[in-house]
Amino acid sequence: QVQLVESGGGLVQAGGSLRLSCAASGRTFSDYVMGWFRQAPGKEREFVARISWSGTSTDYADSVKGRFTISRDNAKNTLYLQMNSLKPEDSAVYYCAARESYNSRWYKDYNYWGQGTQVTVSS
Repeated sequence: QVQLVESGGGLVQAGGSLRLSCAASGRTFSDYVMGWFRQAPGKEREFVARISWSGTSTDYADSVKGRFTISRDNAKNTLYLQMNSLKPEDSAVYYCAARESYNSRWYKDYNYWGQGTQVTVSS
């Protein structure tokens, strides 16, 4: 198993930037495909981005493409999400998640989850 802990959330003005981190422990970090998801109040959890085991392949939701960048450092067992040009509609609790295989954007396919970190973007 892998344990995940997110950090880096906070309050930011529209147009600003935040960098989320997800620290992993337990089983070998590079065994997992990693993803970022978010959930706003009253809405279903939605896919934001995912990254392959070595970091060579990435995938983004259309709503964040060109503004967010997912990356990982397997030597540090850490996943990142750089968020630029933030909009009020990006406000949500952001979760990192892990699974063994790549081909899914559906949150129910991910086996391991962090506790989430709140991101609030003011207009």
